[in-house]
Parts: sequence; structure tokens; C-alpha cells
Amino acid sequence: MEAAKPLFSYRKHWAHRFGVAPFLPMSRAEMDMLGWDQCDVILVTGDAYVDHPSFGMAIIGRLLEAQGFRVGIISQPDWQSAEPFKALGKPALYFGVTGGNMDSMVNRYTADRRLRHNDSYTPGGEGGKRPDRSTIVYAQRCREAYKDVPIMLGGIESSLRRIAHYDYWSDKVRRSILVDAKADILLYGNAERAVVEVTHRIAKGDKFSELDDVRGIAILKSAVPDGWTEQHADDIDEADEGARASNAQTVIRLPSYAQVSGDPETYARASRVLHRESNPGNARALVQRHGDHDVWLTPPPIPLTTPEMDGVYDLPYARSPHPDYDGAKIPAWDMIKTSVTIMRGCFGGCSFCSITEHEGRIIQNRSEESILKEIETVRDKVEGFTGIISDIGGPTANMYRMACKDERTEALCRRPSCVYPGICPNLNTSHEALIGLYRKAREIPGIKKVMVASGVRYDLAVESPTYIKELVTHHVGGYLKIAPEHTEHGPLTKMMKPGIGTYDRFKKMFDDATKKAGKKYFLIPYFIAAHPGTEDEDMMNLAIWLKRNEYRADQVQTFLPSPMALATAMYHSGKNPLKAVRRGVSEEVSTIKGLKQRRLHKAFLRYHDAENWPLLREALKNMGRADLIGPGKKHLIPNWQPAGTGKTGGEGKRLGVKHKAQTFTTKGNYPKGLK
Repeated sequence: MEAAKPLFSYRKHWAHRFGVAPFLPMSRAEMDMLGWDQCDVILVTGDAYVDHPSFGMAIIGRLLEAQGFRVGIISQPDWQSAEPFKALGKPALYFGVTGGNMDSMVNRYTADRRLRHNDSYTPGGEGGKRPDRSTIVYAQRCREAYKDVPIMLGGIESSLRRIAHYDYWSDKVRRSILVDAKADILLYGNAERAVVEVTHRIAKGDKFSELDDVRGIAILKSAVPDGWTEQHADDIDEADEGARASNAQTVIRLPSYAQVSGDPETYARASRVLHRESNPGNARALVQRHGDHDVWLTPPPIPLTTPEMDGVYDLPYARSPHPDYDGAKIPAWDMIKTSVTIMRGCFGGCSFCSITEHEGRIIQNRSEESILKEIETVRDKVEGFTGIISDIGGPTANMYRMACKDERTEALCRRPSCVYPGICPNLNTSHEALIGLYRKAREIPGIKKVMVASGVRYDLAVESPTYIKELVTHHVGGYLKIAPEHTEHGPLTKMMKPGIGTYDRFKKMFDDATKKAGKKYFLIPYFIAAHPGTEDEDMMNLAIWLKRNEYRADQVQTFLPSPMALATAMYHSGKNPLKAVRRGVSEEVSTIKGLKQRRLHKAFLRYHDAENWPLLREALKNMGRADLIGPGKKHLIPNWQPAGTGKTGGEGKRLGVKHKAQTFTTKGNYPKGLK
């Protein structure tokens, strides 16, 4: 993998003389107090401004400040006019636009396309403070405010929509968000490297069209430049990995927007190629035609080194919401204010998840020193700190310092997952560094407990009984979240998740460790309903498994096709992009699109809820499984209905059941939230 210019090695911009702002300004009055006549960069975000490294605008803002630029924040502006976008005046370099820490459509709508009434990233948890497709709307208003100011897109909403993508909420393929927002450049992924290089170059007078050598960006071009070899996605020989990796001047032409929007199978092919070109060690540039222009995507950025990660997380964050919010409750802040991020990225490659697509599959680690220093900062500076670190983790709890054993092998690899269909023999799965970190964190004076709230990747954890013992003895508080997602082979193969046998193995080890530690802890397994590749029988078998194991989930998740995910390509196309997608030989994938069937799959996960029994009875009878309906323990659901429940209410009487309304219960000890 090529070397990257160190993140903090650039010569600082002249404005560094103004020093560090207590908070990045959100008003002209704050700019005046700092002695600024103008911002170099103005970041527009759909989230409340919390100056903490768990919030993207804070990381980018503080990083650019460290490079010597004056950065202002416009947070959750009223998008009905351009006036709020003029609050800080005209930026000298560009507007940086992000929808926030979440895709705005995922933030605003449920998996059933129902409008959410709350927003964890807004003061008071109030919904409606950002528009649909926030990035596009904000970019339009920035352009109205100052027509000649360049616009840069970033954040997860832009990252996952960087090429033509299936949009679940409109049920169609939309153009690249770069085109729809009429922006000048898009930065994808976490983007620290790209934003630093691009900002310095723009400050020196470079044009955005001249930045096609910067990794991790998307820009518009009229044609492929001279000197590049163009290869069509349909002609890629997937077996010739080494030769393809060595051709640095090759650009892959994805099927055009017109092609993918008109042919779902072509869309699946484009999705497969995009994901195979995601390793920074061998990925090549991609182009996709949109009308008269190409959207040009440069290869993914080189992952940050440990010193660079430390530098990003050691920036002078105020570690609190901006004072303008006057102490208003911001749910997302309350959740993370005593948590510490130790790494980024995920090599799990789950087909439904956006983490790998956004952060990459190469783990980027912080040093022990930096992490322990932040824990001390939380102890000393977070108001009301009780001595408990709420989480020490990241996208997963236990991938810290895990990596491929051989750098050359890693650079050539195009596997979407390092742990599916089994753990790669080239992967170092040692938990020793993480165990050592846990032990040092617990020893810090004033720290009573260090919790692990990030999801544990249990197929890795079973490789280290010592880790499971350490986790149970010191870092679990009542229950532990893990995500088997399903029990049946069909959906698991489309999710790229291990078989339920691995979960059973982990549960036994967890229970044994719990018993030896003299604790009463519980596992909370998460499952997904209506994922591509799932049949009604799969959900029925999962429900039977849940009842047999005495699990009752209060909150369940229905598959939501997020932009750019491989599972979303399955949902839209009915084809499997985990295998070759070619006309006439593509593997078919069953999809669950009708609202009634999606609700049925969700109802199976909540088999214990009387409101779902009429729907489940009808389905079980149609499936020829009426034997699962009855009053006994062997039955999945009863043949009676409590009064006032179900579609019509009072059904128990019509069924001739004489007993009183009651709650369906089973024996067993449940942690809070499972009953």
C-alpha cells in the first residue's frame, strides 16, 4: 500500500495565529470575539453541534482548525430560505455540507417508511429539525446564499450515495448525490486525509477539477483523461487479482446511471464491482456516466496510522454541546459523553451494514496512551461523571489491533469479509492487546467500572476464552448485546453471518464464565426480520428457537435497505451480488417487499405479543403448521385471544375460550427489556 502524507505534517495556513476557539463559532458575535472577519470554511450540519469526537462536524472542524483554518458551524438551519445560511457570512474557501452522523432518511423514517417523531441528535430529542435528503437541501441553500462559493459534501449520507444508488424511500434508483446536490466535490469515508489535503490545495489556488489524484473523493468530469486505461465492469476477470492490482492507471467504468436505473440486474453488477474495489491496497478509480458527465471516484483513502488517530482524538474538543443550547438534553450526547472510541473500521462485511462501506475494513487503532488519557479527561471534565465509562469500543467491541498477518496479502485481497464464511487464516485474532487495555483502564484512579456496550463479535470472541472471562468478570453490566441476526442458513448466507452454532458456543462460554464469576448476566441477541433471502419458514423456525430458548424481544428490527449496501442490491434486484452477476446465470434471492409479509416476519420475532397472534395463526395455517397453535408449551402461540387484543379485540370470546384475558408468559429469568 502506498505511503500517505502524514496528516499533521502540512504547513499551517496563515490563520493559525488566531489560536484555538473554545467552541467553533455559530454566530458572528462569536467570530468577533475570536477576532475573525471571515471563516475560511463553514460546516453545515443536520445535527446539533456537540464538540466531541463522536460527532463528525466536530472532528472535521477541529482538524481543520489544527491545520490553521478558521472554521464556523451552521447547525440544523431553517432550510426554508437561504438567510440562515448567511449567518456567518461568506466563507473564504468553501461550504462543507453534511446531513449529520446518520443518513437523514434513516434518521427521519422507520423501516416501514413511517415518519419518526424524535431525533437523538437534536436538542430535546425533537423531530423535524432537518429536511428529507438534508445534504441536497442544505447544498441548494448554500448555493442560493453565495452562488460563487464552492460546496464540498461529506458525512455518511454523501458517502453512501456517492454513485447511483437504490433509494428505499422513493423506491427507485437515484443519481449520485454529487449530481443532485450540484456540489463541486464529495468526500467519502471518514475523510480526514482528503479534507486536509483538499483544503490546503484549494487555499493555494487549485481548482476542484484538478484534485483527481486525491484519494477518497468524487468529482465530475466530462471524460476519462488521457493516459488512463478504461475497463468496463462487465469485462473484469475476477480471478486475475494480481495483474489487476498492479495497473494503477486503470479506471473501471461502472454501468451508467441510465443503465442501472433501468435494469435491476445491472444495478446488482455495479454494486458487486464497487464493493470489490474497496480495498485501499488494490482499488482503482471508478467512473459512472450521469448524463453528459462522469462521476469520478478515486480509490479509498489510506487508513490513518495510530499516531494520526491519536492526533485526531487528542484535538482540543470542548467535550460538550455548544453553550447556545443552554443545557438542553441531546439524547445522542447523553449516550456517548462517557464513552471512549478505541478503533475504527470493521472487517465483518455484513451485507446489510454501512460501517465497512463508510469506514473501511482495515482497523484503525488508537494507542493505549491516547485512550487512557481520554478516560482521564472524561473523569476530570464531564459534568456529573459517576466513575463509570459507559463504553470502550467502536463499530465493534473486539476488533482492536486485529489485522491481516501479511501486508502484501492484505493489499491483494478482495474478500468482502475477513470472517465469513469462516475466519481467514491470515487474520490475527489475538485479544491480548484489548485485554491489556481493559486492565489498564480499570486501574485509573477514580474509575469504578469500564463498560463494554459496543456489540461483541462473538465469532472472534470464542477464539479467546480469556477475553470472554475478562469481559464477564469486569465489563458487563447485567446484559450483553450480540447480533446473531438469524438462526437459519438461508438468510445467514445472504447476511454473511456465521451459523447459529457459533452463537451457541459463545453462549456456553459466556454462561460458564458468568457462573464462575458469581454473576447473573444475560445475553441479548439481536435478530433481523425480512432480510433478503428469508422465507416465511425461516422466520417461523427462528420464532420456535426463540421460544425454546425463552427469549422475548421487546425491540426488534426489520431490514431497512440503506443506500449502497450489498443487501440493498439484493432487495432491489432479486439477485445475489455476493456471487458473479451475469445475465442468465445470476443467483436469485427471495425478497420481502410487501408490507403484510414484512409485518408477518416482524410478528414472528414477537411471537409472544398477543397483538400478533391473529396474523401468526393465519400464516401458520396457510403454511400447514397449525400444529404450532395451541395451549401447550410445545405450541408457538395459543389458540385463544385475550380480550381487547388483536385486530378486532374480544376475539377470545368468539373462539369459545372461557378463561380471563391474560399475558402469555413462560418460565425463565429475564433481564429488564426481555419480558
